[in-house]
Amino acid sequence: MSDLSDTRVILFDLDGTLIDSVPQLYLAVQHALTEIGQEKVTLEDVRTWIGNGAAVLLKRAYCRQYHYEESAIEPSHFNAMKMAFDEHYTNGIDQNYALYPAVKETLSTLKNAGFEMAVVTNKPDAFVQPLLKAAGIADYFSYTLGGGILPVHKPAPEPLFYLCDKFDVQPNQALMVGDSKNDIEAARAAGMPVVGLTYGYNHGEPIEHSQPDWVLNHFDELAGLLKVNALRN
Repeated sequence: MSDLSDTRVILFDLDGTLIDSVPQLYLAVQHALTEIGQEKVTLEDVRTWIGNGAAVLLKRAYCRQYHYEESAIEPSHFNAMKMAFDEHYTNGIDQNYALYPAVKETLSTLKNAGFEMAVVTNKPDAFVQPLLKAAGIADYFSYTLGGGILPVHKPAPEPLFYLCDKFDVQPNQALMVGDSKNDIEAARAAGMPVVGLTYGYNHGEPIEHSQPDWVLNHFDELAGLLKVNALRN
């Protein structure tokens, strides 16, 4: 198991880790499907399709399944869906979401203990700061990195390397915290220790199956794991 004594930076996933955004994503997906005359899907469908960015979420909704055939997607329908989704989600970014229990308090504790923090998510970058600001937690993070800024996204390690460069740390001096196998695989590829949270989405699979270094059931357990009683320089 990895040693966290040298940890200076904590990287957080967003959806399913800090914020339960399923209800707002569900409503935006329904709006997008209505735009092209498709039948609605269920909230639980949307929950299992989240994790690889908005474009993949919409393709899964269009094809009604996690593993979709790109050739089955009509480009004009998809473009109409994407426009409708973006408009609805932007207009409702401050509604129908919830911070997970103890997120704000734990972020405050970690920041006061001297840790630098950032958000790294596959959610399109344009939505990241507005959602963090609406939730009242934007100021805890020195950087945010959403989908579309780099040519690849998690589970590729490049987003994690990018943020390590911003903080001028090595991957073993950072900790990835997420709820999805995308987070675990990205951290593994980057050589970074990783926490898996059990309460998120992860496409309907237990996070234990992805074998993170630590499995936590509650967000506030992170403070104990990092021994924040010792202030960092």
